Order: sequence, then C-alpha cells, then structure tokens
Amino acid sequence: MKIATLFVLVAAGLLHGAPPTLMDRPKEIALALSACPAAVTEKAAVYVLDKSGYVKVRESRNGFTAIVEHSLPASQEPQCMDAEGTRTFLPRILKVAELRAQGKSAEEIERFQADAFAKGIFQPPIRPGVDYMLSTENLVPNGKGEVIHFPPHVMFYAPYLTNADLGSDGPASGSPAFVVEEGTPHALIIVPTGDGKHSGGAH
Repeated sequence: MKIATLFVLVAAGLLHGAPPTLMDRPKEIALALSACPAAVTEKAAVYVLDKSGYVKVRESRNGFTAIVEHSLPASQEPQCMDAEGTRTFLPRILKVAELRAQGKSAEEIERFQADAFAKGIFQPPIRPGVDYMLSTENLVPNGKGEVIHFPPHVMFYAPYLTNADLGSDGPASGSPAFVVEEGTPHALIIVPTGDGKHSGGAH
C-alpha cells in the first residue's frame, strides 16, 4: 500500500471495526507517552481506552494530550497532540471510540463524522500545530485489514496545503516531508524522524 494512502486513512479516521482489546492500563499510559518528546511527557494529559470509550487519567499542564488511537482493533497509534490538536482532533477520536463501543458500524460512524463536520461540531485546525508520533511501536493499518510497523514521525496541521506548496512530489519521490489529504481542511505535513530517538536534542 502506498504510504500516502496509509496516512490518509489514519489521519482521516476512516478505518473502524470492533472495539480493540483493552490494554493493561500502566502499559497503555506508557505507550501513549512514548509518542511525546521528553520535554512534553511529564505535563501532557493522558487518555486510556475503557469498555465504553476513552477516559482521562491525567490532566494536562502544558496543553498537550497523549493517547493511543486504534484505527483497527489490532493497530496502535500513540499520539501526542498539542493544544490545537486537543481542541480539534481529539474530540473526533474520543467520539469514534465511544460509537465503536456502542456497536455502531463503520458506515454509521462515517455518517456521524461527516454530519458533525458539516454542522461544525468537529472542526479542522485553524492554526499550525504539531502531533508527535515518536513512538517506536507505531502499528498502523496497511489497507488490507492488517497492521504494519511504521517509523517515528511528526505531523503538522496544514489545512488546505498541497505537496506543490512544499515543493514535494509526495512520499513516493523520497521527499523529506510530504502532505497527506492535500488541499483539504485536514491536510497534514508528515516528517519522518529517522532514528526514533526523542530524548535530548535527537530531533
């Protein structure tokens, strides 16, 4: 599967299924926080998945939120989003998990999301911001109902941006940064970090 397609599916939240198996809570907290850079970790809010959806287990003291999203039951996508992502992306993630726990189908969830965006209940970012995915344990959908390991990376909110705006031909060209969902309110700049080390000044 092309990397651009994979990221479009993950970023848009288009992949659903039965609720994932619940993780050991301390393990899930550690996994969520592994997405954050060292300077952010100690003060970020943390959410964990419960049988009825996500619950907050720690308040934020810096505007950041750490959470493990599950686009598929077997996938795990640790994220550490800033205040703008917490305001715009997090409500959708929380609601999708709640609907899945209620047994809603993928089609029902998609309709709900489209309607929520149309009504302004869900909103795209209105300013630049960052969603760190620095964990070395990113297991993301490959479009075949399977999950694959993907290296640590950083996502920047870039509503309506295109690859041409970056001077990029997209991920297939080997560009160091590329845009997914280009030209849409949900566009993201993806920047792989390479070595996966995110302590000190590694990035």
